[in-house]
Amino acid sequence: MLDNRNCSNSHQKENICIDTYRVLDSCRDKDCFENVKVFLTDFGEEIIERTSVIRAKCAKIVCAYIDINDVPFNRGFYQLNIKMYVRISFEACVCPGNVQEFDGIAVVEKKVILFGSEGNTNVFKSEYGDSGFCKKACDCDNAVSQPIAVLETVDPIVLGVKVVEPRIFQCSCCCTIDDIPNSVVSVINGNLCDRDDKALVVSLGFFSIVKIERPAQLLISATEYNIPDKECVTASEDDPCTLFRAMSFPVNEFSPPVINTCGCSVPQPKPPKDNRCGCGN
Repeated sequence: MLDNRNCSNSHQKENICIDTYRVLDSCRDKDCFENVKVFLTDFGEEIIERTSVIRAKCAKIVCAYIDINDVPFNRGFYQLNIKMYVRISFEACVCPGNVQEFDGIAVVEKKVILFGSEGNTNVFKSEYGDSGFCKKACDCDNAVSQPIAVLETVDPIVLGVKVVEPRIFQCSCCCTIDDIPNSVVSVINGNLCDRDDKALVVSLGFFSIVKIERPAQLLISATEYNIPDKECVTASEDDPCTLFRAMSFPVNEFSPPVINTCGCSVPQPKPPKDNRCGCGN
């Protein structure tokens, strides 16, 4: 593709063949997970034993894993099992005028079924740094017919925080700290513990886009990125999070800003007559 970085009006176009990934199916979703247990450190466990006046400061997705499996008796369809690990920072009022901050890890899981077509090709790729002289033997790993799952999401919204008695929380996955990867545990200070006393639970709202892709060679012309109109089908009709359901989907969070030929980060009406570049003009 031609690299046009000046302000001149160029009408040159070129059709090119690219090796990329083709999106075969996609969906967007608003998920509300209610009463999700938060795994805390010893310090956090001591705080929830002393007070229930707690609020969330921020939440950030630190890791996500996606498993993809064939759907039986439905050729070309795949079930995506998505697991997200969220670091949440809290602050608690231990006594009047004394605020303590602590972190915890919440784990949520969702499942989506998308169409990924079928593929029968074997794909082998050369590795960077493998020269022809004294190179290591091929381990013969290759990608065969399995599509690629992609998750796009923004950091969740914390809809509610409360301290409850044991076992009054959602436990669909990672019910013990042994199920949480070490890479996730390392993002907080201290070691996680799992006592049988009180538990801290949260309600989280997620906006997400899920896609399924396959390698493809395409002859393309550039078009603007589009957000899918189809919504993910949920397994249950019950949704207690009325406030979250009423929120509109944040389209601008998933669409990059428009950049004109002058390099401005915001759209400009027209370039100056003397063809000078400048976002401030």
